[in-house]
Amino acid sequence: MDEHDALNNTTYDCLKLDNQLCFPLYACAKEIVRRYKPYLDELDLTYTQYICMMVIWEQNSLSVKELGERLYLDSGTLTPVLKKLEHKGFLTRKRSQLDERSLIVTVTDKGMDLREKAAEVPHKMGGCINISPEDAGQLYQILYKLLGSLSPQE
Repeated sequence: MDEHDALNNTTYDCLKLDNQLCFPLYACAKEIVRRYKPYLDELDLTYTQYICMMVIWEQNSLSVKELGERLYLDSGTLTPVLKKLEHKGFLTRKRSQLDERSLIVTVTDKGMDLREKAAEVPHKMGGCINISPEDAGQLYQILYKLLGSLSPQE
């Protein structure tokens, strides 16, 4: 190996897939969402619809802007998801009486009924992921610390 090859190997180590933090995060997220699919299919929800409903169940009613901030999703992504959830009867979307520019999302009775069925999903998922509760807690803290350090690009 000549000096040029040695330099190139060192220079391009940063481009090796095994040296990327983003790849295992991406691959794990993709695989976990894939494992959710059969359980969410029973509820007629996609993963994005499911996480939207989780926030709406917590709040009962909130603005689309607040929902997007909580889920790190923009309105262009949220609008079709919320339209589908409204079409399924799980929520309503109405303009705020205080600010006409703000769209308020509110869970319906049918949406609250869905929460009863959805309560089983986290328990079912727990059986799909082979990680100790201690490691899961540590991973949770690290991921939220990382997420908190990443500010939205303006």
